[in-house]
Amino acid sequence: MFQYSNQKYSGVEFGSQDLRYGELISCTFDRCSFANGSLEEIVSSNCRFIECDFRGALLNSSIHHESAFENCNFNGANLFVSKFEACKMTGSDFTRSTLDGISIIKGDWSYTNLRHVNLVRQDLRGVRFHEADLSGANLEKADLRDSDLTMAILAKAKLTGTDVRGAKMEGVDFKSLTITGMRMDREQAVLFSLAHGAKVG
Repeated sequence: MFQYSNQKYSGVEFGSQDLRYGELISCTFDRCSFANGSLEEIVSSNCRFIECDFRGALLNSSIHHESAFENCNFNGANLFVSKFEACKMTGSDFTRSTLDGISIIKGDWSYTNLRHVNLVRQDLRGVRFHEADLSGANLEKADLRDSDLTMAILAKAKLTGTDVRGAKMEGVDFKSLTITGMRMDREQAVLFSLAHGAKVG
């Protein structure tokens, strides 16, 4: 168990280090690599990761509170039962990441690449997914109430039982959605009808 507090790192290679069970407080990591690293059960709070490489890293059971991961690469990373609370994840890439059992509490996931990820039954209320790419993602029975899905890409996403009531969905291509079983509010139903050429009112 180690603790780093108020440290700044730039271009450092951490992938070969054992960072399990560590605690990071108010640290900044600029273009650092954690690729294929062991970060299981690591805890970060108020940290900032800028353009860092987490490809293939093990982050299972890690906990992150009010940390920022800006334009980071999580390609193939294991985030099994990890927790992100009020984190800023803008522009990060989660291609082929394992997100099973992840907890996302509030936070900003705008411009993220979440194509084909598994978010079944996840509580995603109030999360910001502005212009996020969720195409092909499995969102069955996910709770997206009051989230921000403005301009999000949801083509071929699995949405059976998904609850989007109260979510901002302006700019979403409703023609690309299969809405069977999706729970919508009146405003979203109007957007869907307009997308399919209906005249409302």
